[in-house]
Amino acid sequence: MAQQELRSKTGVRMAAVCSGGIDTGFASLGYTKVAVLGVVQGLTELLPISSTAHMRLVPALFGWQDPGSAFSAIMQLAALAAVVSYFWKDVKAVASGAISAATERRWNTPEFRLAVGIVLATIPIVIAGLALSRILNECATPMRGLYVIGVASLLMGLLLALAEILCRHTRKVEDMSLWDALIVGVAQVGALVPGVSRSGSTLTAALFLNLQRDEAARYSFLLGLPAIALAGFKELWVLLHAGLSSGAWSILIFGLIIASLSAFAAIWGLMRYLERFSTWPFAVYRIVLGVVLLGIGVWGFLV
Repeated sequence: MAQQELRSKTGVRMAAVCSGGIDTGFASLGYTKVAVLGVVQGLTELLPISSTAHMRLVPALFGWQDPGSAFSAIMQLAALAAVVSYFWKDVKAVASGAISAATERRWNTPEFRLAVGIVLATIPIVIAGLALSRILNECATPMRGLYVIGVASLLMGLLLALAEILCRHTRKVEDMSLWDALIVGVAQVGALVPGVSRSGSTLTAALFLNLQRDEAARYSFLLGLPAIALAGFKELWVLLHAGLSSGAWSILIFGLIIASLSAFAAIWGLMRYLERFSTWPFAVYRIVLGVVLLGIGVWGFLV
């Protein structure tokens, strides 16, 4: 295991722990710290507030090792487990309905159109993810810098606020066309930039298409299933060839369990909240978070 060290403008060292060229800082954190980060990751992965921003900020505030991009990527498997378990009826209905419709050549059923829309919307992020995978996951990648995350969080907060101001939120998922699905899929590509948030980008795009708030969240979660699965299992494959110790694997699995539980709680709370209220608190929070991260970056308090 190698360790790359960078030095901020304040002279504070920032270490990126590498294994097989992959940032694996989580391996040195231990169970207690990973449990804390698992809760943070699980909650923020599925709320529209950017898990990467919090996974960068929380360790820095406590003076912990940055867990690295590999940890954030593979923790998406926790989000996958939470989404599938919470929306199991929806997932089962879409899958079985699409297969039945394809067998009977009924191409216009809601289930078949939703399934095709999800597949279509996943293509942009797959292409972009493969093209950018090296820079996104390399050790000490500049993409995890506070400036990048701060700007992304600030911009997404402003876009979410605009979606609340300009849109009516009257449509349901069943009203969406394939073109609508592709628009949300293109928005999902933005999630490759740390600080944008996959759930935040797709939820915001769906709101701009005038979906009801809880329907927009439901579509965001269902749409995210293929992308989350592909990213998580791809990173798992990479880590399998990175030479991690058995201790590192046990820490990672422990973090996954904690993150799965907190991710389920996040979905449950968000769906009930959006049935009654707007996304304004998330928009304001993201704007404030972006300003704070940019301020920290400018003054060099944290690395």
